[in-house]
Amino acid sequence: MPPRVTPLTDPETTPSSRRLAWLASGTDGAPLGSAFLRLFTKEGQSHLAELEMAVHPAERRQGVGSHLLDAAVSAAREEGRRSLVAQAEAGSPGDLFLAAHGFRRVLALTYARLPLADADVASITEIAERPHSGYALTHWEGVVPSGLALSFAHSRRAMDDMPMDDTDYGTVVWDVDRVVSAAEAIAKRGESLHTVAVLDRSDGSVVGFSELVVPGDGRGDAQHYGTGVLPEHRGHGLGLWMKAESIRLARRHHPELGGLLTDTADSNAPMRRINDALGYLPTHSAVEYQLDL
Repeated sequence: MPPRVTPLTDPETTPSSRRLAWLASGTDGAPLGSAFLRLFTKEGQSHLAELEMAVHPAERRQGVGSHLLDAAVSAAREEGRRSLVAQAEAGSPGDLFLAAHGFRRVLALTYARLPLADADVASITEIAERPHSGYALTHWEGVVPSGLALSFAHSRRAMDDMPMDDTDYGTVVWDVDRVVSAAEAIAKRGESLHTVAVLDRSDGSVVGFSELVVPGDGRGDAQHYGTGVLPEHRGHGLGLWMKAESIRLARRHHPELGGLLTDTADSNAPMRRINDALGYLPTHSAVEYQLDL
């Protein structure tokens, strides 16, 4: 018998998205798998949905994933979405499943980790302390200071041209409310957002940023979020400068952290060079898939 697929109520609504969810169960009611469909709601990405799906290893190749996928695809179409994206580790069952169900590969990603115990502290310190004429570093924890909020929101356009290859990603439109809401959402789930930014000394505006999210207990691994420099300020080593300072601050303020995690599109050569220079080591590869609806 086919599994029973039950729609669930998912309370995880963010300022920029909401989620639908389904549970697949057997005739005895035992859970077999689940699917979550994130529907982006902000201007610039309202055409996009993102799928996360998991099937118990013992239940694979029995139609569970196909039934969950059918439910998610139908919902995405009903919501008027144009593109459905999903990510899988390269060579994994999920990778094979998506390829077999009509998704196409649109982006290759490399995940990397900097083990802080092995970091080259002297080199990282030298990079962080290297002066950059016309620029200054600053940093904050949590919500951006009010005096920098507007220029920080404007600086988010530094991510507009990040390499996404063939992904129908759209454009993330940022304003002050959105950057504040994002920081508050991270705090609400018990984590700490640390931001290093570059200021243009001529007017004090933010022209680049690098974000790091640290677990609430300050242990385990922290996760890099966005790192970007406005196009008109590139070519001065500001990305490397900020990321080095982010590492230095993480070691200083969270001495029990084990490492820092990052993921980068394989086509993003500048950021890959930064990660290599700072000692990040590749851990695994992933593939972004897309289904055109």
